[in-house]
Amino acid sequence: MMRHMETGLCVTVQPSRQVTLRATKTTTWGLNQIGMGLTGFGVFFLFFGMMLFFDKALLAIGNILFVAGLSFVIGLERTFRFFFQRHKAKATGFFLGGVLVVLIGWPIVGVVLEVYGFFLLFRGFFPVVVGFIRRIPVLGSILNLPFISGVSIRRRQLRPRPPRYAQNSTRTGVFGSSSGVRLLV
Repeated sequence: MMRHMETGLCVTVQPSRQVTLRATKTTTWGLNQIGMGLTGFGVFFLFFGMMLFFDKALLAIGNILFVAGLSFVIGLERTFRFFFQRHKAKATGFFLGGVLVVLIGWPIVGVVLEVYGFFLLFRGFFPVVVGFIRRIPVLGSILNLPFISGVSIRRRQLRPRPPRYAQNSTRTGVFGSSSGVRLLV
């Protein structure tokens, strides 16, 4: 018996020279590929359903494929942890409520609810996405145009910045303690 460590496949050669190939463990690479495919098809069906004047069937298929693909990519447990956090309850309600409204048969209202819930759920990822897009040659030059970069810079300034701390060897501290930490503003 030979075992391939990277793929988790086990090859057994029996005395009758018959070769048996079986999987010894579930490969996460395969599940990620399936999940990316399902998510891609889900986004495609959602986009195509909106292009065809909010077709109910295409939007419903797209929603189901998107949520299923997301659970394949990051795992079922992490998907539940992501959606059902206490501080994301409103966002999850809007997103899954929009999916339910689309499945019931009101596609325009459902898509509006989904989009609002999507932006609430993934708003923490948008600065990372914008930073990534700024490094792409053509799109980065578009994002660095004066009126567009001004909006993104102003958006960053609206968020309160957390205080920074630094070590101070000459003073005793912020409130006279001996911790040696000073607040920088």
